[in-house]
Amino acid sequence: MAKPEPDVPFEEALQKLEAIVDAMESGELPLESLMAKFEEGTKLAKVCQTKLSQAEVKVQQLEKNAAGELTLKPIEVTNGNE
Repeated sequence: MAKPEPDVPFEEALQKLEAIVDAMESGELPLESLMAKFEEGTKLAKVCQTKLSQAEVKVQQLEKNAAGELTLKPIEVTNGNE
């Protein structure tokens, strides 16, 4: 089983994750393969979630100032467990 790399593009990770879901839903995988796919899918889901969180932070940092110009505003980043 290939380990998902954190630098894989979001779209590629999502495509792989969708393929895993399709394979798992087919009902044709033996239990051992099913568990391996589940593990790989979990890792890919984490990669996707991390990339989405990073994108969200970047979007939130853009804020219009009084003149209507976009400026970069630093924000606090939480890990979501708080």
